[in-house]
Amino acid sequence: MIERIKVSKGEKKAELVLKNCNIINVFNCKIEKGDIAIEDGIIVGIGNYKGVHEIDLEGKIVSPGFIDGHVHIESSLVTPPRFAEIIIPKGTTTIIADPHEIANVCGLDGIDYMLKSSKNIPLDVYIMLPSCVPCMDFENSGARLLAKDLELMKDRENILGLGEMMNYPGVIDGDKIVHDKLDLMRDMIIDGHAPNVMGNRLNTYITAGVMTDHECTKAYELEEKVSRGMYVHIREGSATRNLKELIKGVTVQNSRRVLFCTDDKQPFDINNEGHINYNVKSAIKYGIDPIIAIQMASLNIAECYGLKGKGAIAPGYDADILVLDNLKDINVMEVYKKGQLVAKNNEVLFDIEVVEDSRVLNTVKINEIDNISFDIPLKSGIAKVIQLIEHNIITKNVNREVDIEHNKFKFNNKKDILKLAVIERHKNTGNVGLGLVEGYGLKGGAVALSIAHDSHNIIVVGDNDEDMKAAIRELKRVEGGITICSNGNVLETLTLEVGGLMTNSSIEEVGYKLERLEEIAKDKGINPNIDPFLTLAFLALPVIPELKLTDSGLFDVNKFEFVDIEVK
Repeated sequence: MIERIKVSKGEKKAELVLKNCNIINVFNCKIEKGDIAIEDGIIVGIGNYKGVHEIDLEGKIVSPGFIDGHVHIESSLVTPPRFAEIIIPKGTTTIIADPHEIANVCGLDGIDYMLKSSKNIPLDVYIMLPSCVPCMDFENSGARLLAKDLELMKDRENILGLGEMMNYPGVIDGDKIVHDKLDLMRDMIIDGHAPNVMGNRLNTYITAGVMTDHECTKAYELEEKVSRGMYVHIREGSATRNLKELIKGVTVQNSRRVLFCTDDKQPFDINNEGHINYNVKSAIKYGIDPIIAIQMASLNIAECYGLKGKGAIAPGYDADILVLDNLKDINVMEVYKKGQLVAKNNEVLFDIEVVEDSRVLNTVKINEIDNISFDIPLKSGIAKVIQLIEHNIITKNVNREVDIEHNKFKFNNKKDILKLAVIERHKNTGNVGLGLVEGYGLKGGAVALSIAHDSHNIIVVGDNDEDMKAAIRELKRVEGGITICSNGNVLETLTLEVGGLMTNSSIEEVGYKLERLEEIAKDKGINPNIDPFLTLAFLALPVIPELKLTDSGLFDVNKFEFVDIEVK
């Protein structure tokens, strides 16, 4: 500290000085010209400084590193070290991660794996302990975490609080298991997940201790939640894109309670669009002042989550610094992490260490695949169907007239109605939930994933039973992943060996496989206005309206109960 003081006073040269910067000041929303003095990875001065090593930025714009306020690393399909390789060149230097995907498969071992594999990388990874494992008692997951389990990890380094409380009915109705977790984490940050929860129900949710929400889809919902003291994340991921609508509700008066997050975004989209820098760029496009947009991507998140030394370029703050080309496109030219140049011109300048852990491998446990039946009994010919909504994970519950044969659902290629199945894969229970889906568009094959939020059983959609079984066999063979089958043949598979959710493979390999899968999906007629894989993965999540499918059956989220597929 004494050495930093000397540098700050100008009595000693700094280890590094970034000269001639146009510095974004997120405290007063102005741009300040000057040098940035850095010692031991900490900013010690803004002004006129000399350094042992000096870099002349020639008037380029300098921003604090971006923070993703709510992300599931697992949804990137790669492990934390590989994830760092993708997002750091885009300017994200810190993330708030909720590992409830791997926790639903591997329990506390999964969380421990995420903590250990997040070390020794130039990305600060903070963890929110998963609140809903499983998210509801209406499906079978690989683990169950109660308050007593979370207490074992509560005080570990980089644990910030309780992850998104998806069981909002349990919060509002006083469910004891839910409130035990809220009480345990009351002195820490508690994240929310409350789609369409408003009025007195919102008051109750907040009273219980929930501080944030990332499930707003309308501007008026954002405005009400902010007015009640919540922080609201504007989410722009792969399957769910809420920024264009929600940005309408952001004002100068309320912007300090608004944050950015990606939640779930795949490498393909990160590479093509960006990460949090894309959120910032999009907000500017829709009329938000560039510095306020950057404030929403940095200081606001740091203050919400109590991240000391994060979110600003100022004395005493970590030297997490971005060099930008302009304040419109937010192209990240250079990334400094604690004063070290870690990325330049979209290229990483660091090596990663892959963490091997047997506890998160070999997680697909399904026997007797040939005996699985996809027959859907129907007599009336009228069925409840999950109708997809483009660019969203919310679905509609619609009634449709379908073809039947021998009192069973019959495929009709003229109708865009496919079979959907969720097969329990953690304990080999034999559970199979069956449903119908409209708007997916697949013709002549099947798509299967070991990613099915949030319990992550096997989910498969298809227009014939044979390809659906072939796809399940392939996922069992590779111990999890994404696959497309047609005419009994495997067309392509991305192996996700870590929990059936992530891979340690290189970014290039994952990118190639995803691109091939996307091309095949397009050739197979899958609706181009949905993400063929993330959309499918969310059809098993029974906390997102309106109709979803679990391994235990068809679930009406509005009624909060299982329902028959047949309309009688």
